[in-house]
Amino acid sequence: MLYRSLLRPILFRLPPETVHELALHSLAFAPALTKRLLGHRFMRHNFGELRRFGLMFSNPVGLAAGFDKDGVALEALAALGFGFIEAGTVTYHSQPGNDRPRLFRLPEDKALINRVGFNNEGAAALAQRLSKSRPDCVVGVSIGKSRVAPLEEAVDDYLKSFELVHPVADYVAINVSSPNTPRLRELQRADQLETLLAALQKRNRELSERSARAQPIPLLVKLSPDLDEQGLETIVEVARQTSIAGIIATNTTIERKGLQTPEQQVRACGAGGLSGAPLRQRATQVIATLYRLTGGSITVVGGGGIFTAEDAWEKICSGASLVQIYTGFIYQGPGSAKRINDGLQEILDREGFRSLDDAVGCRAKELAVG
Repeated sequence: MLYRSLLRPILFRLPPETVHELALHSLAFAPALTKRLLGHRFMRHNFGELRRFGLMFSNPVGLAAGFDKDGVALEALAALGFGFIEAGTVTYHSQPGNDRPRLFRLPEDKALINRVGFNNEGAAALAQRLSKSRPDCVVGVSIGKSRVAPLEEAVDDYLKSFELVHPVADYVAINVSSPNTPRLRELQRADQLETLLAALQKRNRELSERSARAQPIPLLVKLSPDLDEQGLETIVEVARQTSIAGIIATNTTIERKGLQTPEQQVRACGAGGLSGAPLRQRATQVIATLYRLTGGSITVVGGGGIFTAEDAWEKICSGASLVQIYTGFIYQGPGSAKRINDGLQEILDREGFRSLDDAVGCRAKELAVG
């Protein structure tokens, strides 16, 4: 409450990316202090055994890729109560991203617009950092295409990043859906996606055989909310053929419909992906559709407009086995994961579910059509 009533109004007077960098540097500066101050604040939850694609999660609430691209504050972020954190998106080649300003707030809509463009120090730098220090939770790494790599060389570019992060990641997310890298979303086409995922899985098996891993690392693919049902059907088929462990739904949207922010102000922000509350309903529909198409056989990680436990519960009921937050974390502050987890426990008890798994997909048919 202190964050929303006192600190957020001050921070929101500063440019969004300045605040983001300040938060990361503050968390990275004293992870041990964050653990001491916050480690005792979390109630025990009775979610049941949360085993997802072969990994055990302490709770279902994760921090989405994009907040800590280079993994500089993972230990402190884990102390805030996240069950998993997705570092990245990183690329094989380090890159500065798009020109600033490239991150914009829409407070009236509880939303963000970003066209940051995979700014990161490179996959090698993240892998080195993770090899020296790991947070006390599941760590995923999101990888994307380097801007300098033409689409025709995308597979090789992804493979190089994958080889670097494979030894240090608990799972790897394949980002083919950011709207801020030219032509990246073309990799969601069936032929392109199957070629990419098949190559990654082949290298995955090879690397796992050479290492101490008993099984290949789980691979997940992150999708756009702007796909229609036919597009989702195609991707589900590719995911099955390539033994993908999970689908992350969803990335940001290029749509601008139904916003409360004045149109002129929205246009002034320019191109980029919209995230936050306006994405909530569409993301829920996509999750429910994926759950129906897969019959629950492929784990869905749900994100898009999650600010409260009720928002997370809707995603779970639509078919998400795990949830991720990003914009909600920006607007609601460092206590977000704790409040959502505590609220989910209360909802589970109130609704009479013995475990979180019992609730996954329980309203998928209804929520698929909004």
